Amino acid sequence: MSDPSTPRILVIGAGAIGAFYGAALQAAGAEVSVVCRSEVDAVRENGFSIESKRLGDRVFRPAQVLRAAGDYSGGPPDYALVCVKVVEGTDRAALLRDAVGPQTAIVLIENGVEIEDEIAAAFPQNELISALAFVQVSRIAPGKVRHFAFGDLSFGNYPGGLTARAKQLGALFESAGIKCALTEDVVTARWQKCLWNAVFNPISVMGGVLDTGHILGTAEGEALVRRTMEEVCSVAAATGHPLDRALIGQFIEGTRKAPAYKTSMALDYENGRPMETEVILGNAVRAGRREKVAIPSLEALYALMKMVEMRCMHDAGSRPAPG
Repeated sequence: MSDPSTPRILVIGAGAIGAFYGAALQAAGAEVSVVCRSEVDAVRENGFSIESKRLGDRVFRPAQVLRAAGDYSGGPPDYALVCVKVVEGTDRAALLRDAVGPQTAIVLIENGVEIEDEIAAAFPQNELISALAFVQVSRIAPGKVRHFAFGDLSFGNYPGGLTARAKQLGALFESAGIKCALTEDVVTARWQKCLWNAVFNPISVMGGVLDTGHILGTAEGEALVRRTMEEVCSVAAATGHPLDRALIGQFIEGTRKAPAYKTSMALDYENGRPMETEVILGNAVRAGRREKVAIPSLEALYALMKMVEMRCMHDAGSRPAPG
């Protein structure tokens, strides 16, 4: 029987992100279970193999390995970590509903802006914590995850504030070596991450899987990045979450100094996976239109991304069925 003082955590969507942060929470002393429908058998047999130079290699064996949240036993979890990619057609509330109890804090470790309202409306009585991951981590085989760099988290309660339970979660992560920046204004933090994501991600896809070095390798490329980042700042300000425009130069120089790498959306595109176009870019465009902000570069990137997605869907539909 588990210690009632031990936090019980259910990770919904234990891909690379969910496995990485789930392993950290288990190392901090939490009881961590996972929902990972595509590789349940491999994880049940061998756990997750996590390769990380920063935190050390480890094997993460979850307390329960489940195909659906409704299979979770022992009562509702203290925290439900939602780590699924927010792609079109994903009903996150449905993925959660069968496991969430009245005292469960829901934690969204996901990309994008304006992604919380769907969950807040579905679970109005539950505490909602919104989190942003700054990490390079990939699933390299069933049950195998490689952590390349970073790993910090930034989070706070939605729509604002910082509760004791959010602080407790931050303390757990910190004790496992994951740096956490706790904020009472997580929505502004999301717009700050959008400043980079909504620009570099679509450009990397439409440039034919460009890495960050090639994106910033020409004066024209850097000018496009700066111009589009200015538009993101204007949208954020219009929604009541102004950003320091000095961040534009800081983000560009920081990206230039880091080793060149492919964005997450470029990797999804390269591997034929659904892309988070709507939450990373589409939501920013819709916010700009709603607030009547001129966003020609953002709208052009969004239109081009929708064309690319349509072609991807057509190509996937024309492939012969396996077997």
